[in-house]
Amino acid sequence: MATPIEFRPAAVDSGEGAALVQAMREEIAAVYDGLALDGAQMPKAGSAELGPPEGAFLVGWRDGEAVCCGGIKRLPDEEGAGPACEVKRMFVAPAARGQGVARALLHALEDLARAMGYAVARLDTGPRQPHARRLYASEGYREIANFNANPVATFFGEKAL
Repeated sequence: MATPIEFRPAAVDSGEGAALVQAMREEIAAVYDGLALDGAQMPKAGSAELGPPEGAFLVGWRDGEAVCCGGIKRLPDEEGAGPACEVKRMFVAPAARGQGVARALLHALEDLARAMGYAVARLDTGPRQPHARRLYASEGYREIANFNANPVATFFGEKAL
C-alpha cells in the first residue's frame, strides 16, 4: 500500500506548487496542440484566484516528494444558490498516476472548500482527458452548462458539498 498523501497549503506561483503547475502547463500544451492555460481566452486561475481569502491551493506530498496539486477559486454568486467555488489546476505527477492520488486530491479540495464555506463545487475538463471526466462522474459531479466560458472544455460538472 502506498504511503498516504499529506496535503499542505501552498502558492500556485512559487516553490513546488509552481513547479507542478508548470508541468501541467507543458502537458496541456502537448495534449491540446499548444494551448496556453494562461491565455486571454482561458478562465483565470493564478495567485489572485487561488489564494486567500476566497481561494486556496494545495500540494500533495508523499515520501518527501510533491506528487500533486490543485486549487479552488470563488465563483460569482448566483441567485438562490449557496456560495460556489471552482476546482482548478488539478494535476498529478506522471509517476504518481494510477494510484488514487487524483481522487485523494479531489477529496482534499472538496473538504477545504466545505471548510471555507462553499456549498457547491464546479469543475471542467476537455475532450482529450476522458480519465478526468470519469473521475469526476464517479465522484458525483453532474453535468451542467458551461459556467466559466472555457473554450476548450467539453464537460462541466457540479457537486453539492
